[in-house]
Amino acid sequence: MFARSALRSSLVPSSRLFSTSTPRQTKVAVLGAGGGIGQPLSLLLKTDPLVSSLSLYDIRGAPGVAADVSHVDTASEVKGYAADQLDQALDGVEVVVIPAGVPRKPGMTRDDLFNTNASIVRDLATAVGRVSPSAHILVISNPVNSTVPIVASTLSKLGVFDPTRVFGVTTLDVVRASRFLSMVTGTSPAECDVPVVGGHSGATIVPLLSQTDIGKSLVGKGETYDKLVNRIQFGGDEVVKAKDGAGSATLSMAYAGAKFANALLRGLSGEKGVVTPTFVKSPLFESQGVDFFSSLVELGTKGVEKIHPLGPLSPEEEKLMEACLPELKKNIEKGKAFVA
Repeated sequence: MFARSALRSSLVPSSRLFSTSTPRQTKVAVLGAGGGIGQPLSLLLKTDPLVSSLSLYDIRGAPGVAADVSHVDTASEVKGYAADQLDQALDGVEVVVIPAGVPRKPGMTRDDLFNTNASIVRDLATAVGRVSPSAHILVISNPVNSTVPIVASTLSKLGVFDPTRVFGVTTLDVVRASRFLSMVTGTSPAECDVPVVGGHSGATIVPLLSQTDIGKSLVGKGETYDKLVNRIQFGGDEVVKAKDGAGSATLSMAYAGAKFANALLRGLSGEKGVVTPTFVKSPLFESQGVDFFSSLVELGTKGVEKIHPLGPLSPEEEKLMEACLPELKKNIEKGKAFVA
């Protein structure tokens, strides 16, 4: 059996991208700003009123992206940095978002990306640890189940790892769950806030439909429920196939990344009750060798304020968790081993 204690009312609403209830502004860096995710993500962050300035870095194209985005009529300042200017891009930043890496292609899993993206993420984390060791790091680069442990292990080797400041962005799974559930039930996505726990690939993605007023009506409904869960877990494959070799989910991922960044910025600003799933260093299943896990996390002025238990699970969700944990453990160990 798994931890019990439900928390639903304070989830970040699916229908809202940005909230501006607090005035504090923050300097944000995007590492990989020239890519398919980085460009739309930079645009969305430029429109977030909680961002005071944007540092856009990539091995190619970032100065051009910065010049383009800087014309958007919001107050934040934007500057682009070339391949040899990583340290300058990171100077003084409080939040670092990392979408850098290669995209998936048809037939590839997130794990297929490991060798290339692992090196990229390790090197970027090393620079963050050296230049801005107190920054909050938001990892988008796949496979997140492995790249977040890579960041944590890299920072640990430098003596600057703080588990309250490193996040795997799993928000796209939450966004998909909300949208797909609304499509099945004929309701608004705003009514379908689904906590998605576990990890960020395939069977490690566990949507807790039983914890939503609308979703619980589908639990135990055989094929309808199974198809919905499968689509949430493997929705990224739809995009990879549809783009026919030209990439993976970029626009929806940028949206999800900006949504999570805004939630963190609101928490850092002192807003209370900002709760959303994210993949962090977690004690929930540490006894089973799974020390990183995505669950509902309360975000605050120090980053991670509180990690919430999963809450009551249906029998179907218990089975999903049983499939999730062994796979997630392998993914985490793979990331740690890469740094070691």
